[in-house]
Amino acid sequence: MNRRAFLRNAVAAPAIPSFSAGRSPNVVWIISDDQAWTDYGFMGHTVIQTPRLDALAKESVMFTRGYAAAPLCCPSLASLLTGLHPHQHKVTSNDPPRAGEQPWTPERLALRKEVISYYPKAPCLPRLLSAKGYVSFQAGKWWGGHYSNGGFTAGMTHGDPDRGGRHGDEGLKIGRATMQPVWDFVDGTTGKPFFLWFAPMLPHSPHDPPDRLLAKYRAKTDSIHVARYWAMCEWWDEVCGQLLEGLDKRGLRENTIVMYTCDNGWIQRPDSPQFAPRSKQSRFDMGLRTPIMIRWPGKAKPRRDERTLASNVDLAPTILAAAGSKRDPTMQGVDLLKPAKREVIFGAAYTHDAVDIHKPVENLRYLWAIESNLKLMLPGKQADDAPAVELYDLSKDPHEKDNLAASRPADVKRIRARIAKWWPEGAASITA
Repeated sequence: MNRRAFLRNAVAAPAIPSFSAGRSPNVVWIISDDQAWTDYGFMGHTVIQTPRLDALAKESVMFTRGYAAAPLCCPSLASLLTGLHPHQHKVTSNDPPRAGEQPWTPERLALRKEVISYYPKAPCLPRLLSAKGYVSFQAGKWWGGHYSNGGFTAGMTHGDPDRGGRHGDEGLKIGRATMQPVWDFVDGTTGKPFFLWFAPMLPHSPHDPPDRLLAKYRAKTDSIHVARYWAMCEWWDEVCGQLLEGLDKRGLRENTIVMYTCDNGWIQRPDSPQFAPRSKQSRFDMGLRTPIMIRWPGKAKPRRDERTLASNVDLAPTILAAAGSKRDPTMQGVDLLKPAKREVIFGAAYTHDAVDIHKPVENLRYLWAIESNLKLMLPGKQADDAPAVELYDLSKDPHEKDNLAASRPADVKRIRARIAKWWPEGAASITA
């Protein structure tokens, strides 16, 4: 099916009312891929149009100050699924160490399989929900090998390194080419509560939007690369709209929690298809920050929260609480639907290719913490060439240009002590 036909087609499915008093809520998890926190209508972008996600934001508890656990796809998604930080689940990098120019030697494939082995050992959300009678489906991007490694009862990704599986294989057709596997799963749940992992590789490159959207944005910028990225953001909005419309047509709105977040940020370079510095893979907000939305009709009153610090590691505990399931004691996140005063959140940035797949600290580029509006960043073993301690006041300096570390040593000391308490080994490895 071509893109135009995919986007034209209405959802052909009967209305299947599923709400029943006392039944656990369905959970639909929408995960954007490589999108800046600024690149939505509801976040104030003046060019990109996202009407469907704008509507979702109005219907949700929406945190504008959400953060990914890591600014890189694989560790970020692993943290979403487990509610753990990368140093806890040990999936810190996209790929194993690379030796020489050949990308996938037999030795490197063997290391990839070792990384995949971490997933069945972690408290993956689908596995925990299964104890409450949930069925689950993996659609889209997924780095953990076969979908069953994450506890999903069904899915699309085989993830076998020996067959070319890496982060999606068949799953990457979702959103770009078809939605049918999602509807086949939803329509086959036969009244059981379900968890849907919906992670199309959108607006992630390749930036190949429909021609009609590219023409729209080509007229708004001199850069073809920026136009393609902007068009991808609206295409992603359309895909999200198709998913939400399909749920409504099936009568699933009232007893379904819809959650939205992004794995990491992005700044589109105007002169290249690549991302710009200070975005993906970086410790800066344009690599880490994401809006987080939770829609639960009748249970969570919609509001826009511009103060609370939220983290992607909070989403698994929030879902488990809503489902009446016990959280794993190693999870550090909070239930975002319960009022709680949070003083600080933490995270880390790691190398794209691991140095040591068994020792997270060896892959560490930066640790960071945000206390109210103060953000402290500490360089690890794999930091940039000129590592330094950095402190920014995000309320006055949202683009993190004015390093206050030298002029505010007391703040550095206090937040640094908090980081040391959060991850002692990581803090002990800091190089400055």
